[in-house]
Formats: sequence, C-alpha cells, structure tokens
Amino acid sequence: MKFGVLVFPGSNCDHDTQHVVAEVAGQPAVFLWHDSPDLQGCDAILVPGGFAYGDYLRTGAIARFSPVMQSVQKFAAEGGLVLGICNGFQILCEAGLLPGALMRNAGLRYICKQIYLRTETTDSPFTQTLERGQVLKMPIGHMEGNYYCDEATLKRLRAEDRIAFRYVTPEGEATVEANPNGSLDNIAGILNEGRNVLGMMPHPDRSSEALLGSADGFKIFESLVGALAQRA
Repeated sequence: MKFGVLVFPGSNCDHDTQHVVAEVAGQPAVFLWHDSPDLQGCDAILVPGGFAYGDYLRTGAIARFSPVMQSVQKFAAEGGLVLGICNGFQILCEAGLLPGALMRNAGLRYICKQIYLRTETTDSPFTQTLERGQVLKMPIGHMEGNYYCDEATLKRLRAEDRIAFRYVTPEGEATVEANPNGSLDNIAGILNEGRNVLGMMPHPDRSSEALLGSADGFKIFESLVGALAQRA
C-alpha cells in the first residue's frame, strides 16, 4: 500500500504526517505537490494541517482549486480513502468532499492545546479498530475550527452515523466546557456519504508517539492501514 501526503504552499504538518506513516506505521509514503494532478498510484491520500496558500480569502478556499485537488476529488468519488487533518478538513469542506464549513473559533482566538474527543462511530476505514465511545487524547492548533452546517445537514449527519468524533471531557461527556471552539454539536470530525472521506480538526499526526504526550492518534492511522490491507 502507498500513502500520498499533499503539500501546499503553507503546509506545516506534511512532514509530521509523512513521518507517522513511514516511520511509525512503516508504510510507503510520498509527498504530492499541489501543482501536479499526478497522485502517483497512491492508495490513500492525506491532506495535512497548516495554512495552505496562507489561508487567504478563507481557509482552504484557494487550495480547493489546485490541480492536485481536482485529482483528489476524482479519487474520492471512485471510493479512494482520504483523510483531512485540521487545515485538511477545511480544504475538504471547501472542495465539496465534506458538507459544512469551518468558521472562526467562538472566542476569536487561536487555540493550541490538548483536548479529548469521543469516537462516535466505528463504521469507517478510519475508526474500525476503535470502540464506540472510546475517548482519545489529541492536540488541536487552529483559529478556524468552529464546525457549522445547516439543520438539515446536521440531521442527516446524525441519522447516517457520519459524525466520527465529538469534543468531550476526559470522562467522555460532550459538554459546552469541553468544546474548545464552539463547533456545532461538539463535532470534531465527520465522514462523507460514502464513508471513505474523513475530516477532523484534532491532530492524530501530532499524537502518534508517546513522547508527544499521547499515542492515541496512531489508532486512526493503524485503522487506515488495516482497511487498505483488507482491500488488497
């Protein structure tokens, strides 16, 4: 199996993400430059965090038009696995691969800290090795992480079991206090209709080794590797 990590001007978690796949998971991983439509035969695409194109206009608003994203849209439509982390989540929403939008944090300040999120579904390639209700510890680092969608979309996300993660207390309660950015319904991550695209604001790439304060994020990469192995 082969992973592709997108690189935009302003990406700053591309090497973190590639490191987890190549060094921790021990899988082939290549960088995919934004200006090329060639996905190099990759089996999964990772859209990392950072500030693609300087976050000009809106987060992800320019990145969505890059040649590589045109290929990612086609790849996802054909069932390819795509994981967007932080800025990657924002880009996937702007590109129409996920519903809703990421707005400014409720407090209008950049937030960088460890948080807790609860696994809401195990019915996806990204969460299949987790348990429903399992609480994970990961860091966040964003200014626009406030997830929003209209009521009809929220109803559909709930009904179709497409809310992947919610912000919670260490005990697993989805409270107002546990919500770091004001996200609707404490949403920290969602799936597309085909369940092959996941976007999440917390950073599993920054929490895949115990040295970083938590290795919980590696469970998501581990699940993704397992899903690809099943497809092979």
